[in-house]
Amino acid sequence: MMEVPNFKKHIIEKCGLSETEFTQIAPFIKTKKVSKNDFLLQQGEICSHSFFVEQGVLRFYALNEEGKESILQFASENWIVSDRGSVFFQEPSTYYIDAIEDTLTIMLDEDFVNRVVQINPDFRKQNENLLQNHIRHLYKRISLLLGASARIRYLEFVAMYPDMLLRVPQWMIASYLGITPESLSRVRKALAAENFPRK
Repeated sequence: MMEVPNFKKHIIEKCGLSETEFTQIAPFIKTKKVSKNDFLLQQGEICSHSFFVEQGVLRFYALNEEGKESILQFASENWIVSDRGSVFFQEPSTYYIDAIEDTLTIMLDEDFVNRVVQINPDFRKQNENLLQNHIRHLYKRISLLLGASARIRYLEFVAMYPDMLLRVPQWMIASYLGITPESLSRVRKALAAENFPRK
């Protein structure tokens, strides 16, 4: 099996498995490499997995009728991304998942979850807790998009994705924030002026 230290740490620390239990599930871990700009999911496909990012960066986004992108989520190391609606209801996805960098993912599906639960029955509850936490973050994100200023949205982005500023193009960050690249540039300049005033 390919070495997956980030996933091992995640499943031991976040999901409560022991080293011995991880060794037992290791044969069932499926990895998938995706090159920069290649897709894990495209609109119209049924999403059959969640993807844990072992290394690299993914983005989860939609396109409107004019082809404009709206980025819903970035996923770098230790993040999980999926179209959960498509997975659960087995319906064609309306979203895309592609790679911003060359990326190594762990492919998680119901079969894998069931195998882990056979080894550690508490895993399902821990997995449910992680899902609920993800939903909580989505609600907060919706609230920010509906009512927060561009400045507050950007500061929340920096807090949530501190490693993304140098790994993701500025226009993608603007898309995630729901603002124009020009507005993002103004916010960044204003914050820089406040934090590093000219003498």
